[in-house]
Amino acid sequence: MNIAVVGTLDSKGHEHAFVAEQIKAKGHTPILIDLGTGSDPQVTPDFTRFQVAAANSTDLQALIDRQDRGECVVAMSKAAPVFISQLVADGKIDGIISLGGGGGTALGTSVMRELPIGFPKVMVSTLASGNTAHYVGTKDIVMIPSIVDVAGLNRISKTIFRQAAGAICGMVDSSQQDEEESKPLIVASMFGNTTDCINHAAKVLENAGYEVLIFHATGMGGKTMESLIESGMVAGVLDLTTTEWADELLGATLSAGPTRMDAMTKAKIPAVIAPGCLDMANYGERETLPAKFEGRTIYIHNPQVTLLRTNAEECAQLGKIIAEKANANSAPTAILNPLKTVSIISAKGQPFYDPAADKALFDAIHANATVEVIDYDEEINSTVFAEAAASKLLELIKAAN
Repeated sequence: MNIAVVGTLDSKGHEHAFVAEQIKAKGHTPILIDLGTGSDPQVTPDFTRFQVAAANSTDLQALIDRQDRGECVVAMSKAAPVFISQLVADGKIDGIISLGGGGGTALGTSVMRELPIGFPKVMVSTLASGNTAHYVGTKDIVMIPSIVDVAGLNRISKTIFRQAAGAICGMVDSSQQDEEESKPLIVASMFGNTTDCINHAAKVLENAGYEVLIFHATGMGGKTMESLIESGMVAGVLDLTTTEWADELLGATLSAGPTRMDAMTKAKIPAVIAPGCLDMANYGERETLPAKFEGRTIYIHNPQVTLLRTNAEECAQLGKIIAEKANANSAPTAILNPLKTVSIISAKGQPFYDPAADKALFDAIHANATVEVIDYDEEINSTVFAEAAASKLLELIKAAN
């Protein structure tokens, strides 16, 4: 198997070459790729920095001549993902490893974040022991602390680099051993308040021959689900818990950002959508609730979570957003409305019961949707609604094929 050893070979060439030697000793073929933009590389790469830059139509020499390191690094961070993604698409590499400090980590992970989930990725970094969220994103990047700086070969760095090489080789070997036909994937969004619905719908889909991956709609969960959808690995989307949009609209804590629900459109994946848990936005402890919401209906879910009930005006905005996101998808798509309640706590007699707000939500969906909209006089967690959602998704997947 071929493993890309990617990094700034002008400053850390010997370290990457050492890793390449370890990979070769384990029976794999290392491919050295230079992302450096300073002096000449310390070792001879298999792909030069100029070949990498050309993948994004970048005149790297002109940038180097201006001697603006920041400009060079930014340009390479845009070109490298394009170049290496093409190697992956062409089947020329089976894994990737990189070593770096701040700049090297930014470069290496900018590449890895563009590669498919399941493709082996290892980043040895001086920053691996801190907050790595902006380096890892929603991808399966293995971050290994370098312990000492990635600056020379010594008894500590050699140990770490040797083990990192072993890790990437093991990951490549394992991924190859599991290359068997698997069930097609369906992703589903879930919250505590929609658990019964998703669990029942998942059983229906599994009985139909699908594997269902469930993501908790907590911001990062939605982002990760979107990343997987965009990868093209998914056959269908059961997005019944779109609550993250309430947090996005109200500036609450569990937002998945403004691109939530865009991946199905990019990948053209059939989808069934519901306004699950759009009755609530999530904040932290009671005292963290913004002052502008004082006097509104709230529910203390636990000491760390305060839920704010969305009002009719906000629900109308959310209904419009959900409809427009669904409309954008060229693949078969439908919205299902559970008219009795969109969560456990918005049912009659519960803290968030607000028929006017719910009506504003459903009316806005109908007013703005061009996709099929189906109303059910059911609670979102009813067996009838769950089975209807699962059956509708199976119907849409069949129509798409």
